Amino acid sequence: MKNTIAAWSLQILMSMLWTVTETNGQNVPDKMDLYLLIGQSNMAGRGQTDEASNPKSPHIWAINRQNEWKMAADPLHSDKPAVVGVGPGLTFAQTILAKNPDRTIGLIPCAVGGSAIDDWQPGAKHGQTGIYAYDEMLERVKEAQKHGTIKGIIWHQGESDSSLEKKDAYARKLEAFFERLRKDTHTKNVPLVIGTIGDFYVAAHADAATINQIITDYAKTHKNTALASASGLTHKGDDTHFDTKSARELGKRYAEAIFSMSE
Repeated sequence: MKNTIAAWSLQILMSMLWTVTETNGQNVPDKMDLYLLIGQSNMAGRGQTDEASNPKSPHIWAINRQNEWKMAADPLHSDKPAVVGVGPGLTFAQTILAKNPDRTIGLIPCAVGGSAIDDWQPGAKHGQTGIYAYDEMLERVKEAQKHGTIKGIIWHQGESDSSLEKKDAYARKLEAFFERLRKDTHTKNVPLVIGTIGDFYVAAHADAATINQIITDYAKTHKNTALASASGLTHKGDDTHFDTKSARELGKRYAEAIFSMSE
């Protein structure tokens, strides 16, 4: 009887250790399809979390700022822990998975709320968060690539550059950013999707219309690049951030743009 109890106790202990190990990201799938999520707060997500925020899918993983893999759940990002919430990333992954159910997806969340295009330069420190956005991204990408291959990049940024002083330089800076990003992450031919700024933000900040035109023009004139329109989406009451429903709809639009490049 003692031996039976001991064996049973050992089995329970091993099961607990396996759960802890998996939670800490030590036993994650290999050969995942990786997707890089970058930009500012509307990529990071500011929507209210709910029951759908934690699907517990063994086919969708995310790597955090400590380079630990866990099954993906909102919030995916930790740029501003006090306010981060639902963004487009998780629904994007779910939509990709629905079309490719035999695959396993690994998300690389690297967005930084409030970041301007200048904050996405090597060595640049973001004033609000203290995050070295570009440098941390490259480190996380390198770690993530041990478990898969980058299949797509989604970018949502531009609100912080929607000003009279910054808008005219945005096209040049965006061009340089993506050229450097693709070189440094070895993603020259990987699908890239750029999202437009929400209509509500443009209504409150006229210069955002220029940024949206630059984003749209970039997507039209570059190979392996598509646009995810934010047209018709709604904010959470602050005229800046997508509400939960709209963030998820934007995620679907990002995925559909990815699909459009493989048709």
